[in-house]
Amino acid sequence: MKIEYIVNQTVKAQEFINLLNRSGLAERRPINDPECIDSMVRNSNLLVTAWKGDLLIGVARSVTDFSYCCYLSDLAVDKAFQNSGIGKELINQTRSQLRHTCRLILISAPSAMDYYPKIGFEKLDRCWTII
Repeated sequence: MKIEYIVNQTVKAQEFINLLNRSGLAERRPINDPECIDSMVRNSNLLVTAWKGDLLIGVARSVTDFSYCCYLSDLAVDKAFQNSGIGKELINQTRSQLRHTCRLILISAPSAMDYYPKIGFEKLDRCWTII
């Protein structure tokens, strides 16, 4: 079956939680707070999804102004489908929605630190966070 990529398809919180569990990102996301997950999905203004039939197998979830910067806050691919180009295509589909001047920004999961340079990302040491 073919993989279908859809921009701004509605995704239910439980579908996203299930994907996070299958992708390995669950340990870094508030999967035990469905209200937070629902808010994360609903308030993203760019959501690119990958589907195999009715199964959500990949998500690139972003917050962006579409012109200057795009924060790719989640890139999740079901482990059963990793290493098949889905993550790279989710990024390509995300970038296709942005102006050519828009910078794509992300914070990598520790296990993915070697992945991003392979697909053209530049590592920067100037990121800060506060809660």
